[in-house]
Amino acid sequence: MTPLYAQDHDYSKYCVLAVDDIPLNLLLVQKMLSRFNFTMVTATGGQQALDMVAQRKPDLILLDLMMPGIDGFEVIRRLRENPETADIQIIILSALNSNEDIVKGFQAGANDFIMKPIIMEKLLTCVVTQMQLVQAKQH
Repeated sequence: MTPLYAQDHDYSKYCVLAVDDIPLNLLLVQKMLSRFNFTMVTATGGQQALDMVAQRKPDLILLDLMMPGIDGFEVIRRLRENPETADIQIIILSALNSNEDIVKGFQAGANDFIMKPIIMEKLLTCVVTQMQLVQAKQH
């Protein structure tokens, strides 16, 4: 069976915000998602992510949890509390992988959780699934 993401899709009208305090991780995610032609924006911290969301509401956020200042859990909480941003799809990308961290991420309001190191097939499948939900909401 052909994987869901195997066909090249054009998601150029959709914006994905990748948030990680390690620039190499941001480059890796951008490279992995390049086949989908997303409009990609990045942030290197929680406050910068919140500012970016205010500037241009992304359709999907790929969010690291462990960042200096405002961590990913707090970013999710703030986004979910705001009616303007409460419906944004959020996938956590984190090296935190204990059951407690995963549950905490979902309780904060994440839509999915991917453990680092990121496996490309897992990321692509999760992103495509979340984008299908975004498309369904818009129709």
